[in-house]
Amino acid sequence: MNARSLFTLASFVLAPLTTQALPLNDDFNLDMSLAAVSDYRSRGISQTLGDPAVQAGATLMHSSGLYVGAWTSNVDFGGDFKTRQELEYYAGYYWQATEAISLDLGYIKYDYPKESQFNLSEVYAILDVYGVKLGGYYSKDTPNAFGEDQDTLYTYLSYKIALPAEVGLDLRVGRNDVKDPAFWSASGDNRESYYEWEAKVSREFVGVTWGLSYIDTDLSKSECADWYGYGDLCTATVVASATKNF
Repeated sequence: MNARSLFTLASFVLAPLTTQALPLNDDFNLDMSLAAVSDYRSRGISQTLGDPAVQAGATLMHSSGLYVGAWTSNVDFGGDFKTRQELEYYAGYYWQATEAISLDLGYIKYDYPKESQFNLSEVYAILDVYGVKLGGYYSKDTPNAFGEDQDTLYTYLSYKIALPAEVGLDLRVGRNDVKDPAFWSASGDNRESYYEWEAKVSREFVGVTWGLSYIDTDLSKSECADWYGYGDLCTATVVASATKNF
C-alpha cells in the first residue's frame, strides 16, 4: 500500500473517534489509541510480511502508578501459519520520581490465536532520565525454531528531540539477544544477537499524530531468512504511521 492509500485508510478509521476519554473518577484514567501503519515492525523485524497493519490499545491507570492494559495488531507470519492477530496483555507500575525522571516496571503476555506455539511473556523495565530512555525486556519462554523455550533479552536506548515547527524526532537503537546460536549467514557463521535502529519524525495535525520512520537492522538476508523464514523482513524500510490518542 502506498502512502496516499495508507493516509486514506487512517483517515477513514480515525474519523469516527472523538477526543473524549471515558469518564472515570479521580483515581483512574483510561487512555486509548488507534493507529494505522504501512508495516508493523517489532524490534526491526516485519510482523506483517511488509504489509500494513491497524492497531488498537487501551490502558487503565491508577493514581498510585499501577496500570493494566491490552493492545492488538494484525500480523502475518506467512507459510501455513493461521494466526492473523497479535494480542498483548500487560500490567505494571509507573513511578514518577521527578518531572524529568521516571521508572516503568511491568509484565507483558503475547498471545497469537490459532498458533499458540508463538505465545510468550516478558518482564520489562524502562528508565527515563531527562528524555533519555534505557529499556530492557527479558523472556524465559520465547519459542525457537525447534519448538523449545529459550531466554531472550532485548535492550534499547532512545531519545526524543523537539525540532522546529512542532516536529518531533525520536531516535532509538536496540539489541536483541536470543542467547543461543540462531542467525546463520550464507558462509556458515552464526551469532546470537543483532542490532536494530529507528529514526522517526512526527507531527500532530487535525488531532492525529503523523509519523515517518526509517528502520533497519544489521542482519543479512541469509541470517534473516534462517531465523524468520524470509530474507526481506529485516532490511531497511520507511514506515508511515497515523496514530490517534484519546
